[in-house]
Amino acid sequence: MTSNSFSLSSDDIKEGHFMAKAHEFDGFGCGGDNVSPMLEWHNPPQGTKSYALTVFDPDAPTSSGFWHWLVTDIPSDATGLAKGAGKGRLPPGCRSFRNDYGSKDFGGACPPEGHGMHRYQFTVWALPEETLAVPDDASAAVVSFMLNANALGKATLTATYAR
Repeated sequence: MTSNSFSLSSDDIKEGHFMAKAHEFDGFGCGGDNVSPMLEWHNPPQGTKSYALTVFDPDAPTSSGFWHWLVTDIPSDATGLAKGAGKGRLPPGCRSFRNDYGSKDFGGACPPEGHGMHRYQFTVWALPEETLAVPDDASAAVVSFMLNANALGKATLTATYAR
């Protein structure tokens, strides 16, 4: 599924590096700015008709990780998302799904104090259809399942954060 040339980059976050406080959640005991980072993707697989973006923390102290952002139906002519797009400033036609904070917007990093370093996996998915076949009220697990089942390729950028 993964294309060697399909890649994800950002001017705001770097692979394996600590994120700025600007990307920390504002709530749940955290006091960041809750700003989504700028993201840019390159060389999508042939046949890409739309993209999806997910942000997931596999290190959260739950039995299922923690979903921070889920966006599908990003138009195929998009090459990325602007900094702050996670506050309702997505391209027309995109659908957002409820994250584990209970919001459809970007929810920044907020690992429990003293829990150690957490990884935040920003993944762009290249899809063969313009619309992901899930209902508007689909859970993060269902969205993730359908992305894994249908993606032509994916590219991940993993940043870190701790409190």
